[in-house]
Amino acid sequence: MPEPLLTPWTKSRPLPPYKAVLAVDAKDFTGLPAVLHAPVSQMIPELVDQALTKAGLTGVQHDKRFPANTGDGIVFGFDPAHLPFVVWPFLNVLDEVLGRYNALSVGPRIRLRASVHVGPLPDEGRPGDGNATPRNDTHRLLDSRPVKAVLAASSEQTTHLAAILSDRVYEDVVLGGYTALHPDRCIEVPATVEGKPFAQRAWLFIPSPSGSLFRSGVLGLDIPREPQATDPTGSAAGPAEQAGTNYRGNRQEVSDGVAIIGDVTGNISHQNGATHYNATNQHWGSGDNVSGTKNVGAPGEQR
Repeated sequence: MPEPLLTPWTKSRPLPPYKAVLAVDAKDFTGLPAVLHAPVSQMIPELVDQALTKAGLTGVQHDKRFPANTGDGIVFGFDPAHLPFVVWPFLNVLDEVLGRYNALSVGPRIRLRASVHVGPLPDEGRPGDGNATPRNDTHRLLDSRPVKAVLAASSEQTTHLAAILSDRVYEDVVLGGYTALHPDRCIEVPATVEGKPFAQRAWLFIPSPSGSLFRSGVLGLDIPREPQATDPTGSAAGPAEQAGTNYRGNRQEVSDGVAIIGDVTGNISHQNGATHYNATNQHWGSGDNVSGTKNVGAPGEQR
């Protein structure tokens, strides 16, 4: 007879040993023709093993705990003492291995997501080893929106790997200074999975970010606009700037008219023949935001 299931919170039990977990899977695997599924599924663990060898982690390669092939990727546990070396240099080396493979391959490109986590997991050489919340969370991280968005928005010529680290790995290994990966190369993200009750803080690491990631805003960077031409006094002078009205950030200085900051509903009139605003909804935060007609300056002069 099978052993009865344990009942939580009825008595204290030994905590399972902490195991680190690495999971990877391929972008757009299901979109490949069926004839390519088996070869690509076989190639992924081979590429991971190549990277482990090149990173000097042959011990991890030969001592994988509860390994599993997920079809479009793999997952396995390992001794958490190796976590600093999996974070760096392994993830960086895996990106390089994928780049070389994709450059030489005549078949489909293999671009991977990777997640790294750590926590107590059963590892007693029995069926069911490795199954517990930390492993579930590793897969949730792998399927989370931020890491998928990186590969979707990045160039397939440049970005071959997007990795996501759990907050526990980031705090213990990266912030702890045990790995050569500097914290400044990690990006904090809210890891959520569509249709799943999962939300955790996590950290993205993209070994080879492409320019499209910055242009698309996926990395959350605000690319500065080209500077405007300056007038002889050195202040910015745009085509919409004329004497009597100056705009600086969220402040307007109007020598003759109405200065507005905030949300406006309805019409605003300044009865001196110089300034008239017709609008339904306007939001003024900065710049020259107008809905309708705005006349400033001499009668008949439009801006």
